[in-house]
Amino acid sequence: MKKLCLAFLLLCLTSGFAIPIASSARSMVPSEIQQLIGVDYRALKDSPTAQKLKQQVLPDNLKELETALKGIGIHAERDLDQLDFASFRTEKKGIQTIGVAQGSFSAKDVIKKMKLKKITPTKYGTTEIYPMDNGLVMTFPDDNTLAFGTPASLKSALDTRDGKHPSLDSNPQMADQMAAVDGAAVWSILDQQGTQAMMLSALGDAAKVADYETLKKRILASRYTMNFQNGVNFDLSVLTADSMTAATLSTIVKAGMLYKKMSASPIEKVALDATTVDTDSSNLQLHFKTDDQKFQSLMHSPLFAAVSR
Repeated sequence: MKKLCLAFLLLCLTSGFAIPIASSARSMVPSEIQQLIGVDYRALKDSPTAQKLKQQVLPDNLKELETALKGIGIHAERDLDQLDFASFRTEKKGIQTIGVAQGSFSAKDVIKKMKLKKITPTKYGTTEIYPMDNGLVMTFPDDNTLAFGTPASLKSALDTRDGKHPSLDSNPQMADQMAAVDGAAVWSILDQQGTQAMMLSALGDAAKVADYETLKKRILASRYTMNFQNGVNFDLSVLTADSMTAATLSTIVKAGMLYKKMSASPIEKVALDATTVDTDSSNLQLHFKTDDQKFQSLMHSPLFAAVSR
């Protein structure tokens, strides 16, 4: 039960703030999308709380990416506006991930610098693919956009862009989830399988009591928005098959929060008190709001440390 309330919140911590994904990037996202997340580096600069959050929970692969971009002359803090990650399922190679960086850099300038370093591309169809550090490769969909990933994942994305595989727009459920949140400062969407696993982790022991294996079949997808204006605001919506499923989930989550509160530290109790759970038709809705000072205190609590690993 230790993961209940904050596990929902921390699902978004590997991302940050995001604006709607650019069309050049969206066309590369396969229909078998698992999750789409984004980091708006401009917004991160404006929030001390977001900066501290980023430093504490920034995953190693994102740190490595920033290093790789610096190696080709793109400095994340200075040159990036937006960074999007799409994880998608493939039949033969499991989960793959691509990233798309947009910003004030120029592909032409970056390519010139790479040529001076004798970094040469390989061809995949008509697309030039350049090597990066840490086994990553990249290409430029347009002058201010860079797509990157492992060789296999980037080729899958390029095949999607070129019409060889169906894209995100052919997955109406996930496209609808995106349409509901992509105007927010922070957003992410998660597919059915990912949402089911998320809920199982978040519910902890409560999932055993509620026969979660039966219930999870009626959980369809999820989305969240987050912003750091006037404190910290986080909203999660879990789409279910019907209002009864949403109501059942709401009851389980509320019971779990009460259970956790009995053993929570004072700052963790503040977080639980700042969280509301409700339903809207077939959606479970969770809202978390607190001020910057309380949230920064919460970041140093044992519960936060446990669920952010």
